[in-house]
Amino acid sequence: MKTPRPEYPRPHFDRSERWVNLNGEWDFAREADHYAETIVVPFPWEHPDSGVVAHWLPTAWYRRQLQRPDDWAGERTILHFGAVHHHATVWVNGALAVEHDGGYLPFEADITDLLDARGSGELVVRVEAPTDKRFIPHGKQRSMPADDYDGCAFTPSSGIWQTVWLEPRPAAYISQLELRPTEALDGIEVTLTGPSPVRIEIPGVVVQEYGEWPGTVTVPIAEPRLWSPDDPHLYEVVVTAGEDVVRSYTGLRKVEWHGGALMLNGVPTYVRGVLDQGFWPTGGHTAPSDEALQRDLELARVAGFNLVRKHIKLEDPRWLYWADRLGVLVWAEPPSTGRFTVEAVTAFEDVTAGMVSRDGNHPSIVIWGAYNEEWGLDWDVPGDPAKQDAVRRAYRIIRDADPTRPIVDNSGWAHVETDLVDWHYYDENVGSWAAIVDRLINTGDGRFPVRLGPEFVAEKAIAAPGFDATDKPQLNGEYGGGSTSVERGWHLRWQTQELRRHPRNAGYIYTELYDIEHETVGVYSYDRRTKDLGGAVPSDVHADSVLIVDLTPEAPGRDLVLPSATDAVTVPVRVSHHGQNPLLGTLHWSLGEASGSAPIDAKPFAVTDPIELTPPSTTGRLLLWATDAADVVVARTFIDVVD
Repeated sequence: MKTPRPEYPRPHFDRSERWVNLNGEWDFAREADHYAETIVVPFPWEHPDSGVVAHWLPTAWYRRQLQRPDDWAGERTILHFGAVHHHATVWVNGALAVEHDGGYLPFEADITDLLDARGSGELVVRVEAPTDKRFIPHGKQRSMPADDYDGCAFTPSSGIWQTVWLEPRPAAYISQLELRPTEALDGIEVTLTGPSPVRIEIPGVVVQEYGEWPGTVTVPIAEPRLWSPDDPHLYEVVVTAGEDVVRSYTGLRKVEWHGGALMLNGVPTYVRGVLDQGFWPTGGHTAPSDEALQRDLELARVAGFNLVRKHIKLEDPRWLYWADRLGVLVWAEPPSTGRFTVEAVTAFEDVTAGMVSRDGNHPSIVIWGAYNEEWGLDWDVPGDPAKQDAVRRAYRIIRDADPTRPIVDNSGWAHVETDLVDWHYYDENVGSWAAIVDRLINTGDGRFPVRLGPEFVAEKAIAAPGFDATDKPQLNGEYGGGSTSVERGWHLRWQTQELRRHPRNAGYIYTELYDIEHETVGVYSYDRRTKDLGGAVPSDVHADSVLIVDLTPEAPGRDLVLPSATDAVTVPVRVSHHGQNPLLGTLHWSLGEASGSAPIDAKPFAVTDPIELTPPSTTGRLLLWATDAADVVVARTFIDVVD
């Protein structure tokens, strides 16, 4: 068969000049030594791409033969696993090679001395994937017994779910390579653990050599070209330490958070984000191809989003590589546990630290997340100092490892120690949505209702006792409403415009990019097709400049109901402009054969006073659009007028 996922899996720590991809068909057993099936690695055993489709299987065995290339004989042979859910025990020729606990982080084993004289061997992997996942990091994988958040969980992804491969390396090798931009964005700080001498090359830019390696150096870059969504320029970095060579890359960019805004390279950057949970219809956690990972990011950008919040999952590093290449901003966060115990908190902290270590070189990551909605904390951070301590500890684990990015400590609910204050608010009533959003953003009252069950609505708060959230940048971390696609499109238009109405708000995260199984709230379907959103165009809703219509709509298809016994109705329209320069242009409208216009003077990162339009009292779809001084359309919306 053709090798699935043939691309080199670790582009940020690249030894791809010589490697052997072990993906493909492996022997598979549901009971020890009963290899009656084959499975396609690296697809989880619950999902069709694996060829197995086994549900609630707690333990399984994988087997295949290994052969080291002849020209590796004088080097060490290293066996790598991208990720295996959840506990892996690995043998080569019957000897234990490695054990690893945790389903999202990579691990490796030096198997040189376990191979036979010909460099071959039998590889066996036992994977234990507990059906009760509540006490291990597992994110949105369904558990049995169920998590408290089971209603929004999905089919698990058990077993080997990222690439397995072999590569050679010398006995003394590079084990750590950390790349960070300098504070002045005029070079790269390189932290390396490995042998000397060291040679660092940025091809076409600079070469530096060190007889004795000091641990961390700064490599200057003359005429630096910064990384941004508009120009995602990457610098290749080739490091030679002793006999080992590793290729990596980074981008020069600075993230700051102050004055109520997120700043990228000193420029205010409004977050227009979308939630992406990292599932595929036939592969679960595993994308069918590298192109599929790239395509998801392109779809987010086509829909107008500039940031993707990868929700409670450490994604395949190839996805982050494409985010770096395409200039898509990323909010990264670890998979959640389900219940609060000492062991569960320890496991969560381990994967949190591992997230920063594995992914810190990616310039696309501009926000780190820790906990989500008190999941794994029994939904009781405000009432329990031990749980507040757990949140604080997770924040500080990330902060100590990487002080260059803002951190969200407990996304959506009670914040304990955080750089960004976010809140998750879902509401099907556009009137109460607008009122509560206004109160959350513009007052010190951080309370809001959260529906935790059909008959259970809890009052949540932005801040835990003792935490002052007033001086932090504030943004919405999740929102969205409606059951059908048309309702989703209607809420997308009206709810998003309310978030854009308030300049103090630093951005938002829409839920979500695509449908997943029973959860049909995506901009796209599960197989990534466009959906009928009732005329709403996501890229218009999430543009740099948007039009805010000052009215409370009644229902989809009934935005404005004409009053009786009147000849005219006034439609106030504001402009929310997030461009770097003032918008001097024209607001246009048309309804049937009637049309009109008015001038626009919009300041950067501000909302204009209302521009009052008086279309005729006629039913139909009132089209509204704005053009700049060059007569280029920069904003569009519409309202449905009925009598």
